[in-house]
Amino acid sequence: MKRHFLTASLATLIAATPALAHYGMIIPNDPMISQEDGRSVALTMSFSHPFEMDGMILETPVSFAVTHEGTTTDLLGSLQDATVMEEQGYTLDYPLERPGTYIFAMEPQPYWEPAEDAFIIHYTKTYVTAYGDDEGWDTELGLKTEVVPLTKPFGLWEHNVFQGIIKLDGAPVPYAEVEVEFFNEGLAATAPDELMITQTVKADADGVFTYAPPAAGWWGFAALNTADYTITEEGSGEEKPVELGAVIWVHFEEWTGQ
Repeated sequence: MKRHFLTASLATLIAATPALAHYGMIIPNDPMISQEDGRSVALTMSFSHPFEMDGMILETPVSFAVTHEGTTTDLLGSLQDATVMEEQGYTLDYPLERPGTYIFAMEPQPYWEPAEDAFIIHYTKTYVTAYGDDEGWDTELGLKTEVVPLTKPFGLWEHNVFQGIIKLDGAPVPYAEVEVEFFNEGLAATAPDELMITQTVKADADGVFTYAPPAAGWWGFAALNTADYTITEEGSGEEKPVELGAVIWVHFEEWTGQ
């Protein structure tokens, strides 16, 4: 009887604990590369809980590519194995041969999450501008699901508003839920309550969401929807739902004015 009581109490505690948000991550060493910075950008790819700096295994992605001036280049074969937040991730040093906006995008392998009884696929992207040319910052890639920026996704001060439109199969998603989280490098930030680790906003009737971060740094926006298909879970042989995440990473600069 006592054993049953402890088991039930533990189950209640687990159920009451907020689930950690998952994020696909593509983080460049600098989102705005000038001539003085060199001729390349260093990228780090991972799958993690970014506020807690808690890594998870990122299997070899289904695809990893860059789009520049309307041309998309496959970079999957150029990824280098790396340990990121103590788990499997990847790095890439990519040469920036011409000015303009470079959009890096990743489709990962489906990730089975027992706690959610679902698979997770986060279509992740980030934008890098080279040599002072911001042409192409609003480019839509046509991913299965993505956040199309309505605010230029670089060159932002902290507290600036960021807006994006959430799309699934090319169409806006009304009232979609968007999870927002800070990449807490060095664990410099603390949250007074677990409920504040992941901020949550909803898009409006046109699929547009708005958020103003409280601090400088990298912020991840993950718009979540359920896929119109299922995936067989090998352990049980059952068909399980799939969470599709449209993830975009945006850097906000520290305000240097008075």
